[in-house]
Amino acid sequence: MSRFLGISNDMLFWYYVASNIAYLIMLVVALKTTARHHHLLESYRFGWMKETSLAPPITIIVPAHNEQKSIRVAVRKLLELDYPELEIIVVNDGSEDRTLEEMQQEFHLRPVRTIYVHNVKSAPLRGLYRSETDPALVVVDKEAAGSKSDAVNAGLNAATSPYVCVVDADSFLESDALLRIMLPVLQDPERVVAVGGIVRVLNGSEIRDGRLRARLPKKSLEVIQVIEYLRAFLIGREAWAQGNMLTIIAGAFGVFRTDLVRAVGGYRTGAIGEDLDLVARLHRYLRELGVKYRISFVPDPVCWTEVPADLKSLRRQRARWHKGLADVLWTNRDMLMRPRYGRIGCFALPYLWIFELMAPIIEVLGIVTILVAATQGMLSRSFLLQFLIFGYAFATMISIGSVLQEEFTYKRYNDWKDVVRLVSYCFFEHFPYRQLHMVWRLQGLWQFLSGNSDWGELKRKGFESASAPQ
Repeated sequence: MSRFLGISNDMLFWYYVASNIAYLIMLVVALKTTARHHHLLESYRFGWMKETSLAPPITIIVPAHNEQKSIRVAVRKLLELDYPELEIIVVNDGSEDRTLEEMQQEFHLRPVRTIYVHNVKSAPLRGLYRSETDPALVVVDKEAAGSKSDAVNAGLNAATSPYVCVVDADSFLESDALLRIMLPVLQDPERVVAVGGIVRVLNGSEIRDGRLRARLPKKSLEVIQVIEYLRAFLIGREAWAQGNMLTIIAGAFGVFRTDLVRAVGGYRTGAIGEDLDLVARLHRYLRELGVKYRISFVPDPVCWTEVPADLKSLRRQRARWHKGLADVLWTNRDMLMRPRYGRIGCFALPYLWIFELMAPIIEVLGIVTILVAATQGMLSRSFLLQFLIFGYAFATMISIGSVLQEEFTYKRYNDWKDVVRLVSYCFFEHFPYRQLHMVWRLQGLWQFLSGNSDWGELKRKGFESASAPQ
């Protein structure tokens, strides 16, 4: 028994060491990448990009289901984005509230007859509309299919631009976000096939006269999510993209080559994590073709999105995320450790399997063995000290590093009190929040194994359409 507990505790210790060393390497890579990106921005004129004909047209697809509170403000802000040529397609996904009526009143929609080709599969259409006041706005009204993927596919069928950008209806893009996210495309249009931007937490911020003033939320649960998002994007995705091993572009904000998304069949309607699934299928498709490509990430184009403000909604979201991860990894298990799929198959996917999918199982087993060892008097003080240093303190320092990287480079939170709060909350993220998160992820894994593919409703406030300038 003592030998088993000793081996189990040692394995947990080295698992934490490996996980934190991986994040340390990502932090170093991200810091170097950020410095190089800022040096590039110093010599780049976005005004030139707005005037040149080299900036490719973009179609923004906005899936909307029961978004009557926020749809007016969300669409208006998209129409005001600073980009040379835009097409906005809002897909009303069988909303049961006044989403369509709100758009009809605000943008004076009129029915149009046009050729609608089903390049990718989606639910039947009920109507197509174009705004009389803003010709760039098209509304696709379709039957509800119960998934965001189906709504995006309907918008993809109607898109006329070489690039598509998927934006959630409850999200807020900064005015120059598209100019910034298209920078890798302008630098290497032949190889860059998709680009992700950063998603930040909207909760607590203020939108006045069309401008956003970034502030931290008041609720502790929301502040901890700010730290999570900063670490995931400014460290994780920036580092993976540097090695061309990015496996996810956030569903709230990403740009893709339209022809390639259609070539892989659009978004998989059965996918639980549609953003991760699409990127995985793009990697598979392009690796099997044997072409050179890049899937990039840019850290400064910002999409602000609302995150769950209550434990119940957050639990559902995190369980769904882990369920989606399990679904994508299992569906693409044949890519694992296959040289044909390069660094994706040999590095990125094994990392997701070991340090993401299996993490809650390993951590639960590790905590159980530590508790048993402690009750049996077999837990040495040296091991406990090492575990705390490498399992808690090291992870906390990584979180603090992500917060300081944000403050020294992008400075979205200008109030020093917000920065102090962010740093202080880094000490609470790994205890007790991490343990709650672990339980939620286990629930998601159980749901996947039991065949439960339900998304679960999230409680949201949304933008108040009435507060928008008329």
